[in-house]
This record gives sequence, C-alpha cells and structure tokens, in this order.
Amino acid sequence: MLSYEIILFVLLSYLTGAFPSAVWVGKTFYNLDVREFGSGNAGATNTFRVLGKKAGIPVLLMDVFKGWLAVYYVSFLSNSLVLEQCCPEIYFETQLVFGISAVIGHLFPIYTGFRGGKGIATMLGLLIGLHPLAALYSFLVFVIIFLMTKYVSLGSLLASFSFPVIIILFLGSGNSSLNLFAIFVPILSLITHQKNVERLIRGEETKVTFDKK
Repeated sequence: MLSYEIILFVLLSYLTGAFPSAVWVGKTFYNLDVREFGSGNAGATNTFRVLGKKAGIPVLLMDVFKGWLAVYYVSFLSNSLVLEQCCPEIYFETQLVFGISAVIGHLFPIYTGFRGGKGIATMLGLLIGLHPLAALYSFLVFVIIFLMTKYVSLGSLLASFSFPVIIILFLGSGNSSLNLFAIFVPILSLITHQKNVERLIRGEETKVTFDKK
C-alpha cells in the first residue's frame, strides 16, 4: 500500500534530482546561464563545453550524487530495516522509484522552468546506488568509447545499451524488477539523445575536449 511517507520521499527525490547543478554553477561563479550557449542543455557535458573542466567536473559530480542520494533515501524510511529484511524485492523497488524520480527531476526541473539536462549523470548515480558493479562496467564502456571518438553522446548511448547486457547476460541477474529497468535505460537514453543521434548520423555532432579552460 502506498503510504504518505513514500509519497513524500518520492517528492523529495524529484526535488533533489531537479537541483539545477549546471545552471547554479554557471550563474553563481561565471554569471552565465549554460542553457543559452552550446547545445542549450543544462547538463554536465554542456558545462564542460561552455565553461571548461573547472566547472564541468563539479557539475558532473553533483549530478551523479543526486541520483545516488535519491536511492539512499530508502534508508530514512521508518520501516527501512524491516522492509529490507522481510521484503527485499519491495525494498529494491522503492529504491528504484526514488532514483527514477530524481532522474525525472533532472530532466524536468521545477526550479528552472522544467528545462533540464539529459539525465545520464543522474542515471549513473542511480545505477551506482542500485548495482555498483554493473554501473562500473557501463561507465568503463562510456570511457572507452569517449576516448576513442570524443563523442560524449555516443559514449552515453553505448554505455546505456551495455547496461542491460551486463545485468542480464554477463552478471545473470535474477531480479525481475532490475532486469525490466535495465531494458528501460537504453530506451530513455535514445529518447533524450534523439537530436544527438540525428547529428551523429549527419556527422555534425560536436566532439568534446578538455584541453581548454
């Protein structure tokens, strides 16, 4: 049964994910709104592109932390210990709901007129909270693809597609909720990266380098 406590934590998770890291860093320390430059996206990649690594790294870490923190909120439920011991499936599903709420918050942040980022960094934080080993393998896929191509979007897409393969085939997860979510990850990535895919096909996607600023 859905309790008021769960609803409150879902809302808190959304508000956590909605914290506009890129916009806040840009406006506070550079007097600049990153959404008005580069790709117009309020995420870590565009922050790297517009403001450089000194701004991009903190934004990236904050966006990842948002997803992890939302998953961790389950520990603050009044029945957290009992739920984890007697109903691990429900416990995991609650973590998943909180984490997804944070990703939705990042995509559609109420603080900045629902103009957010693409959710990849916050999704990574969610994956770390749910399954650190699978998250690590997916991140390694991203790093390899990025170093080879300098395309953050391509690295993000292939990493997201690798996640269900890693979870279901490589690690052999028997958690049906995790497996279903793993399949959802690349679908969300394709939706949020639709314009990037089009630019990649046309050969117009911007490469990201960190040798400036």
